[in-house]
Amino acid sequence: MYSFGATLLERPPAVGGFTDRAADPALESQRHIVIALVGMAFEAKIAAGPGVLVVCRNARSELESVAECAARQGYRGIISFGVAGGLDSRLRTGDWVVASAVLESQITRATDAAWSSRLLSVISGASHAPIVGVDAPVAEPTMKRELHRTTGAAAVDMESHVVARLAAAHGLAFAAVRVIIDPADRRVPSAALLGMAADGSADIWAVLRDLVARPSQLSLLIRTAVDAFAARAELLRVRRLLGPHFSFADFA
Repeated sequence: MYSFGATLLERPPAVGGFTDRAADPALESQRHIVIALVGMAFEAKIAAGPGVLVVCRNARSELESVAECAARQGYRGIISFGVAGGLDSRLRTGDWVVASAVLESQITRATDAAWSSRLLSVISGASHAPIVGVDAPVAEPTMKRELHRTTGAAAVDMESHVVARLAAAHGLAFAAVRVIIDPADRRVPSAALLGMAADGSADIWAVLRDLVARPSQLSLLIRTAVDAFAARAELLRVRRLLGPHFSFADFA
């Protein structure tokens, strides 16, 4: 699907999950700074900006090559950006978590202290706490409580542990900044889970089919949609605040 030639990071690709939009001439000298890994198509659109190479989770089989190529071309940081499930019961929809560390199984990888500090200074009220990365959605409150009990993590997502791995492998600074979309006490309905297509886009027909099969989840699905709009609005707001390179160039 993707080409990893020498020109990959020099211009915006026409296909796939990668975006590098550096339209402002004043920022040309600061290009090739940050990779942003996201899980869904709407997150990719929000994350895109000057000096940022956006990669969607559906390109996971290509990530190693992307990170290696990016490191050679001068990228110095990688960030996990998007929504997350809440594990700490104090966190509500729209609250932010800047990861102090990213947990995966028995492995803990600390985030870049300076970058995380900069993110915390920009995102007022954000929590500074561990995030745990998983390979499958955590939908049930009982599962969330158990994950919080065993890991101490404040939030869970499906990208941050991949970012941590790539950063360790390629000597990149890394950070994770996530907004809560479903609090710890909220169950994610099956229709919402089925609505996430493999390429990160929304599969409306899958949602409708599951809703017809299980109409009792309608009220919870509506609440989930309201939460999703609120989380998206927060992503837009904070992405504007973080500016070019997700604030990495401010201290790098």
